[in-house]
Amino acid sequence: MLSIEDLHVSIDDKEVLKGINLDIAEGETFILFGPNGSGKTTLLMSLMGFGNYEINQGRITFKGTDITNAAIHERAKLGIGMSFQRPPTIHGLKTKHLVRMCAQGQPVDVEGLADMVNFTDFLDRDINSGFSGGEIKRSELLQLMAQNPNLVLFDEPESGVDLENMQLIGTTVRSLLDGDLRPDPLESMKERKSRRQTAGLIITHTGYILEYVNADRGQVLYDGHLCCEANPRDILDHIGKYGYQECVRCLN
Repeated sequence: MLSIEDLHVSIDDKEVLKGINLDIAEGETFILFGPNGSGKTTLLMSLMGFGNYEINQGRITFKGTDITNAAIHERAKLGIGMSFQRPPTIHGLKTKHLVRMCAQGQPVDVEGLADMVNFTDFLDRDINSGFSGGEIKRSELLQLMAQNPNLVLFDEPESGVDLENMQLIGTTVRSLLDGDLRPDPLESMKERKSRRQTAGLIITHTGYILEYVNADRGQVLYDGHLCCEANPRDILDHIGKYGYQECVRCLN
């Protein structure tokens, strides 16, 4: 579904990503670890097409289409969605109106989706205006649920979320990735995984999201380079014990 080839990206003439190669298949959930400043958010923002991130070299292909130089709205229409770590406040735009826009003209039950993330009381409020960390994450999820993208990019879905909200956010992220916001309770996990089509790329620091999603592969992004591919839980355990120094040794 997604192919990244030799991607080099700069911000303000400083190279941040230094030759990223990554393939994510249909239905696959990929977990990305890395210390602050390693380039994780830069990778997601480059995939989404934000202008401050200059692609100096390489190619991004999504569903067989070269999107390296595509505009943000073109990528969204093709089926890429993103949940931001710190999305902006938008005064004068009600949440319910943005959710309808995210549906791209498709019929959408805004109230029904909002009820699933306990968000009906916020639909008439301006986007993220006065929202807590957990409320912002639920607003982001509601927009993604309406968009129903083929590839979902999550920039630290646990960031700023208290324990009370974590379970709701975690299970909703899993439902988005499984492509089933109303799962059949009689369907086995194996059956559900076998029909997954939505792909996901998730940045995580704490690893809490791994308690909820069906993660397939993981890697560490360190100093603009991808390294240390393994089972995401194994990577998290290793980081907890040894930090990122092992990744430095591998790169050297």
